[in-house]
Amino acid sequence: MNIFPPDARFDFFGKRFYGYAFSVILLLVAAGSLLTKGLDLGLDFTGGVVVELGYPGGADIDAVRATLDERGYENAVAQFFGSSEEVMVRLPPSGESQSRMADELLIALQSESEGVEMRRVEYVGPAVGKELFNAGGLALIVVLAGILVYVGFRFQVRLAGGAILALAHDLVVVLGLVSLLGVRFDLTVLAAFLALAGYSINDTIVVFDRIRENFQKMRKGTEQEVMNASVNQTMSRTVITSGTTFLTALALLIFGGEALYGFSLTLLLGIAIGTFSSIYVASAVSLDMGLKRQDLLKIDDRERLKEVEDNAP
Repeated sequence: MNIFPPDARFDFFGKRFYGYAFSVILLLVAAGSLLTKGLDLGLDFTGGVVVELGYPGGADIDAVRATLDERGYENAVAQFFGSSEEVMVRLPPSGESQSRMADELLIALQSESEGVEMRRVEYVGPAVGKELFNAGGLALIVVLAGILVYVGFRFQVRLAGGAILALAHDLVVVLGLVSLLGVRFDLTVLAAFLALAGYSINDTIVVFDRIRENFQKMRKGTEQEVMNASVNQTMSRTVITSGTTFLTALALLIFGGEALYGFSLTLLLGIAIGTFSSIYVASAVSLDMGLKRQDLLKIDDRERLKEVEDNAP
């Protein structure tokens, strides 16, 4: 299904410097937020007390969260654990002992719902959280390196450079927006960043595939004209894919509850930024880095093109 006319000729790359300006603004906002506010690290990275509670008749998770807020448990996280009868509450570290914090929590919840019982108490130290944070950062670096090698072998070094810059752009901008909006950065948000890396590069590779195909098929036209035609041809696919993914993430944001809020919001931001960057960062930067038709031609076609250029008057 094509939602754009097959002969669409939007001049994407003629307006690419407006896209660059928008990207620079996004990067400045993101960097400013990261430098001034930083990230609101969740208990996965800062450590704290994990309390597993049993509700024989099933728990009302919204009521549990309301009780925690009323009793002054700031930044506490409550979510189902396995079934509706099991609730896991995470408390940030404080000066109190682990057992005392758990006992006070149990008393507070028992006053609102009878029959609540404590099943497990566990303390997560800050050293474990730091290790998780470092491991997550290392995972992102490995993803970037793997993508650089893959795109470099599959396409061409200039396209690989554009793809990596676009991916780094997406991750930095979304990370800055997460900081700006005050979203708690935990393991679910980190998982969203890893998913975003895969989504962003997939959209970029679809555009790159069409660019390479058109460089081999379209004998007339400048590099900019061929790349404009390629993006126009893939626009219907991009809008449909991004739109359905966006709606799915939006449904998670609306109906997924607090546990999936950070994950779904990060995906929503990443889908929008990633779709923009696949055109105005990855492809446009590759063009301005000097991408030429012969860079993507097959060896026989490259020799034929050189012969034609040598014989041209």
